[in-house]
Amino acid sequence: MEEKRRVVSPQAQPTDRDYALRPQRLHDLIGQESVKENLAILIAAAKKRGEPLDHVLFYGPPGLGKTTLAHILAHEMGVDIKVTSGPAIERPGDLAAILTNLRAGDILFIDEVHRLGRAVEEILYPAMEDFALDIVIGKGPAARSVRLRLPRFTVVGATTRLALVTAPLRARFGAVYRLDFYSHEAMEQIVERAAAALGVEAEPGGIAEIARRARGTPRVALRLLRRVRDFAQVRGEGKITLQIARQALDLLNVDPLGLDEVDRRVLRTIIEKYHGGPVGLSTIAASVSEAPDTIMEVVEPYLLRLGFLERTAQGRVATAAAYHHLGLTPPEDAQKRLL
Repeated sequence: MEEKRRVVSPQAQPTDRDYALRPQRLHDLIGQESVKENLAILIAAAKKRGEPLDHVLFYGPPGLGKTTLAHILAHEMGVDIKVTSGPAIERPGDLAAILTNLRAGDILFIDEVHRLGRAVEEILYPAMEDFALDIVIGKGPAARSVRLRLPRFTVVGATTRLALVTAPLRARFGAVYRLDFYSHEAMEQIVERAAAALGVEAEPGGIAEIARRARGTPRVALRLLRRVRDFAQVRGEGKITLQIARQALDLLNVDPLGLDEVDRRVLRTIIEKYHGGPVGLSTIAASVSEAPDTIMEVVEPYLLRLGFLERTAQGRVATAAAYHHLGLTPPEDAQKRLL
C-alpha cells in the first residue's frame, strides 16, 4: 500500500494544497474551541504589550490543522511566516541562513519538529531563548565563537509525536497545545464551508455523509469532498445529494465509519490469521507488507479511537466491535483477551 494514494490518509498530499479553503482568521476556524480560546488570549496579550508571540508548539494526529493554525497566527499578528520542516534542515548552516533572514516579529514554522537533528537543535536553543546565533569562525586553534544578535521572532512547531521532541526543545516552547479529532457537527460545518468556497451545490444529507466518513479529520473531509464533487459532475447533475455522496464514497471503498481497504485488511489479518490476537505489531506489518511505523502512526490511531483495536502487553487484539463491523461473529473469549 502506498500511503500517498489512500483517500482517507491524514498525511498531506500535493492535491491538498488548496489554500483558498483554509481559514485566515481565528474566528473563521471551526472546532478546537479550547485551543482557539487560549490562542485568542495569547494573541491579544502579545498585541497589548507590543511584543512577538511566545513560542508555540502544536501536537496531535496529522490533518487536524496545525499548519493552518500557524498561518492564522501570522495573519492575526500581521507578520510574515517562514515555513520549513525538520527533515529539510539538514545542517546547522541551513538553520542559520533561515534565522538571519527573519525580521522582528516574524514566525518560523517548523513542521515535524521532532525530526530536527541534534546539531541543528543545539543552534536553535539559544536562538529561541536568547535570540542569538552562535557561530564558529575558522578551524583548529584559530577558531573563535561569535554571537550574532537576532530580532525577536516566534517559533511555531508542529509534531505528530510529542514524545519524540527532546525535553530541552520542548521546554523552550512557552505554549503547548494538543489538537484532537473533530466532532461530527464541526466536520459538517467544515464540509459545508468548503463546498461553498468551491462553488459546489450540496444538500445537508450529502454534507452529513461526507462528514461522517471523514474520520474526524478536516484534511480527509476536504479530499473526500473533491472526489464526491467529481463524481457528482460526471455521474450526477453536479449537485451533491445523499445518494450521490454514498455512491461516490462506496466507489472509493470508504465505508460508513470511514474505514478503507487498508484498515479492513489490518483488522482481517488480526482476526482471520491470528484468531483475533494478541499479535505483535511487527507480525501485523509483515503480514500486510507494510512498515511497522506506518501501521502504528497511520492505521492504528483511528482503529483505536473507534474501539476496534486494543493494545495489550501481549500485542494487538481485535475487539468484538471490529468483528461485528466486518460481519463476523466474535469468539466467546474475545473479552478475556483484552485483560
